[in-house]
Amino acid sequence: MKNSTIAIAIVSTLSLSVQAAQHEHDHISVSYQGKAATAHTIKVNQAHAATLNYADTRAFEQSANQLVAKFDSETAAILRAEFAFISEQTPDSVNPSLYRQAQLNMVPNGLYKVTDGIYQVRGTDLSNLTLIRSDNGWIAYDVLLTKEAAKASLTFALKNLPKDGDLPVVAMIYSHSHADHFGGARGIQELFPAVKVYGAHNITKEIVDENVLAGNAMSRRAAYQYGATLGKHNHGIVDAALGKGLSKGEITYVAPDYTLNRDSKWETLSIDGLKMVFMDASGTEAESEMITYIPSKKALWTAELTYQGMHNIYTLRGAKVRDALKWSKDINEMINAFGDDVEVLFASHSAPVWGNQEINQFLRLQRDNYGLVHNQTLRLANQGVTIQDIGDAIQDTIPKSIYQAWHTNGYHGTYSHNAKAVYNKYLGYFDMNPANLNPLPTSPEAQKFVEYMGGADAVVTKAQQDFSQGEYRFVATVLNKVVTAQPDNQTARELLADTYEQLGYQAEGAGWRNIYLTGAQELRVGIQAGAPKTASADVLSEMDISTLFDFLAVKVDSLKAAQVGFINMNIVTPDDDKILYIELSNGNLNNSVVSKPKEAAATMTINKADITQILLGKTDLASLIEQGRVKFDGESTAFEKIAATMVEFNPAFDIVPTQKSANKAHNH
Repeated sequence: MKNSTIAIAIVSTLSLSVQAAQHEHDHISVSYQGKAATAHTIKVNQAHAATLNYADTRAFEQSANQLVAKFDSETAAILRAEFAFISEQTPDSVNPSLYRQAQLNMVPNGLYKVTDGIYQVRGTDLSNLTLIRSDNGWIAYDVLLTKEAAKASLTFALKNLPKDGDLPVVAMIYSHSHADHFGGARGIQELFPAVKVYGAHNITKEIVDENVLAGNAMSRRAAYQYGATLGKHNHGIVDAALGKGLSKGEITYVAPDYTLNRDSKWETLSIDGLKMVFMDASGTEAESEMITYIPSKKALWTAELTYQGMHNIYTLRGAKVRDALKWSKDINEMINAFGDDVEVLFASHSAPVWGNQEINQFLRLQRDNYGLVHNQTLRLANQGVTIQDIGDAIQDTIPKSIYQAWHTNGYHGTYSHNAKAVYNKYLGYFDMNPANLNPLPTSPEAQKFVEYMGGADAVVTKAQQDFSQGEYRFVATVLNKVVTAQPDNQTARELLADTYEQLGYQAEGAGWRNIYLTGAQELRVGIQAGAPKTASADVLSEMDISTLFDFLAVKVDSLKAAQVGFINMNIVTPDDDKILYIELSNGNLNNSVVSKPKEAAATMTINKADITQILLGKTDLASLIEQGRVKFDGESTAFEKIAATMVEFNPAFDIVPTQKSANKAHNH
């Protein structure tokens, strides 16, 4: 075992982990188009369309309001031109409500005026770039996902602003800890090196910590949620709910010079002469988040607490469950604090809302929607409705005033999975039915189910009959048992793929659609290889040494480690003046930050900057040792022994059962 093993372990998995936290995947073009919608799917979608409030076109009017300049051909290159297929006619293969959202997000993209002194660039990325005029220049609020998108968007905006486009960007603000709001930071800083940076409370910690420990699993799951290998067409991706999709390029991060709301929920600050009131909203849509009110402009920035749709209480890729009640209460605080005066509401996604009455109505519906998800879930749970049933049951509790308002619909978060998230937050995954307490693992359970049901052929025959009747939900359940028990049963695989596809065509949620359609694709053509992007140097450089070793502890094979026995050592990083004491004990890797090295078998001295270079794959531990940039005192093999207990995660593990032959080929 070479000393560079630890470098390989870090690079191969941590880059995937950070990427999952960033919602970021390359979309891979594959020759895959899918099949047509069945008569049953067409009927379901038509019935759903009949319930929708198409007379309400306010969101389209707001989205098209106050256009200053459409994108030129150069800027348009960073848009996803692949979505040009979106038309006025809803196709049979897309839920009509989701397609209406896809149409809304196709409203002409470019530079828009929000109010005097506030402008937005919309359409270059999943999120909006907002520019706010201050005394000496512009404040950039949320700076998109990638450096390339941010630089192109800002350049376009400054060229087309009706006045003051020659002034610099003097400040940059991040509203919260998701990458589509800070990832373009270097694009702004490269144009204006003197820019001062502000961020939400505890933002850097949340950026580098979020999703790292479960990063490999989360990255694979995110590929399903965002349809990473699906094409953009009426049988594939049509929208990303919050916008058309993600820009391509480098995700960067410039740590804030000043972190807001460090000591209280409210903070008033003058940034380059502009008075801004910040309210901490951490624990709602993000673990670090804030909203902002600008009194002089009567303008309320809601970050990502609102958009033209319902958001996730639980993110399907996997994340900590969010607090629907706090979300509702924080929106209520906005109403109470600013509802009397506000004249324009603008946010990270979607177009602004104008007019005091309109804004208050919008906020109350958003507030009540998240409140209903929380309160009705718990009412049903307290009446004995189980976690499996609650996603359907909550649909019948939503008043007409809520579901007829387009901006409460489940394009990103659905009532079904949001209700299950609330249930899980309070009561966990177990419904107290003894049969569900300790079921068999999935594969032996599936084999017994198929045996009890008369064998695979009998199950497939019945499933084909139910499929022809449009009973897709149960067909998916039962055929998944067959395919789990017999991964090479081609007839079952093909019928299950057809079933997932029709469920995808009926889904209102963009994530649901992508998950179903990706499942169908992988059943038909196997797992599609895709190289995730290397984690950003800016993000990795902010990860503290303790968090890094928390992650490495997840990679330790406990039985291998138990055989190795007890090992302890110090990790000293002189450039950030930190000392970490680690112990491999009883099969577990522990760490703690200490003030001075403890008595241990070994001490390794290495700069934090060199650790970052290892993470980025630009060097390895063996090379650093040869260059004299790493020093060992004591037992030189201590670290090598710890590294030898770590496993490599498979970034393309099965989600739908893979055929044995296909799996062997993929592994090869």
